[in-house]
Amino acid sequence: MNLPNILTLSRIPLMFIIVWLMFQTWLGAASLAFWLFIAGAISDWLDGYIARKRGITTVFGKLMDALADKIMVLGIMVAMLGWDYPIPLSFVLLTLCREFLVSGMRMVAAAKGVVVAADRGGKTKTLTQLISIGFLLATPMVAWDWSYFTDTDLSGLTELTHRIGLVGFIAGTFLAIWSGWRYIRQYKDVVFLDTDQ
Repeated sequence: MNLPNILTLSRIPLMFIIVWLMFQTWLGAASLAFWLFIAGAISDWLDGYIARKRGITTVFGKLMDALADKIMVLGIMVAMLGWDYPIPLSFVLLTLCREFLVSGMRMVAAAKGVVVAADRGGKTKTLTQLISIGFLLATPMVAWDWSYFTDTDLSGLTELTHRIGLVGFIAGTFLAIWSGWRYIRQYKDVVFLDTDQ
C-alpha cells in the first residue's frame, strides 16, 4: 500500500460521503459535496502523477485507478436520478452498460496476463464526466448556498450551471460509448478468443 494507491482507494468512501451530502438540506451541504468532489477529481490526477514521479506504478494501481473512478462517477450519477436536479435515465443506463462491459473485458484480459490500461479516449471520457458532474453538483450550491450568502436571486446562473452540466454529461455519455468501442476493437482477440496468452 503506497500513497498513490491510498489516494485511489480514498475515492470509494468519498463517493458515499458526497452522495449523503447531496440529499442534506442544511446550509453548506451542497458546497461541501461540491468541494469534496473536486478533491476526489484532483486525487484522480494526483495518484498517477505521484506514482510516475516516484517510479512506483503497479498493476494494482492501474486497475484500481480505473475502478475507483467508475465507482465514484457511477455512484454519483445513480444518486442524481433521485435528486432535485435529475439527469436522463437512458444516458445513465448507457454509461453503466459501457462501464460494466469494459470492466468485464479488463477482468478477462487480466486472467490471460494482459493489463488493459486506460487509453486517451477513456481518459477524455472520464475528464468530461468529472467536469459535467462538477457543474451538476455546483447547481444546488449556486441555488442555495450562494443565493443565501449573497442575498441575491441567482436562478439564471443556477439554470446556466445545470445546463452546462447536462450538456457535458450527454457529451460524456457519447465519449463513453465511443471509447468503449475502441476498447472492444483493440482487445477483441485477447478477450473473445479462447486462448491463453
